[in-house]
Amino acid sequence: MQNWINNKDDSDNIVLSSRIRLARSLREIPFPNRLSDEQGLQVVKSVEDAFYTNEETKNKFSSKYLWLSSESENSSFLEKHLISSNLINNHKKAAFILDKDETISIMINEEDHVRLQCINAGFNLDETYSIANNIDDVLESNLEFAFDERFGYLTACPTNLGTGLRASVMIHLPALSMNNQMSQVLNALTQVGMTIRGLYGEGSTALSNLYQISNQITLGISELDILSNLQAVVSQVINQENLSRAQLMKNYKYELQDKIYRSLGILKTAVILPYKECLKLLSNVRMGVEMGIIKEIDKSILNSLIVNSKSIAIEKYYENNMSDKHIDVKRAEFVREKLK
Repeated sequence: MQNWINNKDDSDNIVLSSRIRLARSLREIPFPNRLSDEQGLQVVKSVEDAFYTNEETKNKFSSKYLWLSSESENSSFLEKHLISSNLINNHKKAAFILDKDETISIMINEEDHVRLQCINAGFNLDETYSIANNIDDVLESNLEFAFDERFGYLTACPTNLGTGLRASVMIHLPALSMNNQMSQVLNALTQVGMTIRGLYGEGSTALSNLYQISNQITLGISELDILSNLQAVVSQVINQENLSRAQLMKNYKYELQDKIYRSLGILKTAVILPYKECLKLLSNVRMGVEMGIIKEIDKSILNSLIVNSKSIAIEKYYENNMSDKHIDVKRAEFVREKLK
């Protein structure tokens, strides 16, 4: 798989990434929220022993222990979508196993004992699921997961019962947002058992016009049907976004080009750059790159700026605690440097 942040491939350019997440709990062990820190550390060891079964795996993966990491390091992992906020909340007994390319993450003691996550660049749900399924087989051959013949995999939250599978794509939908069509998209997705969330999942806002579309239903449906349904829905959303972009170009060509180039100009010259404004401008520039209006900027740079422009990332980059105003100044400096 390819890391979505570093992806330079122009195919399926509206979809930034595809993610597969499998929720698994260990049989006859209390869910993580009921575990003591000592019990949680034992679960971490059990999962590590089940996963690190050969030298090849040990060379490709490493364990990250949240209780040994700083707050800024854990926040950086979150911003890269490698872990969840729930895992950070359990940091005294939580860890995750990460591959060198940062495309595979096995979270331990999140909401469930195991949250296996694979993130691939572009619209590649089938390939991503195949890899996640293989890793799940390795873990299940060495661990006893909680499973019921009627309900499937048993999880801490009933909404994950059954397959325990959440498949999602991160997709850029600026034209639908500009045309005030996102509420219609949301209603349509809900009716077919899908949900749409912001950049960082449940409870987050759609910063930079980036959305996550995922399945809601995990019980009473097979993994392959979940993937097939999501692929069909995302393909329709892509078509709607492309139609909206075509309408904008037909009816407001010069206004759209002006908006895109003004956004690029501000990013390249701004001295003070608040976070939300930065993301809004990056979305406009990304649309320009995706539509072929801007040709000299690599999308991997834009991906990196989305992840690394948050306040805590700016402080970490410049190795300094700053006031909010100073962060905005340094963010502008950081973006100017990357867009040279």
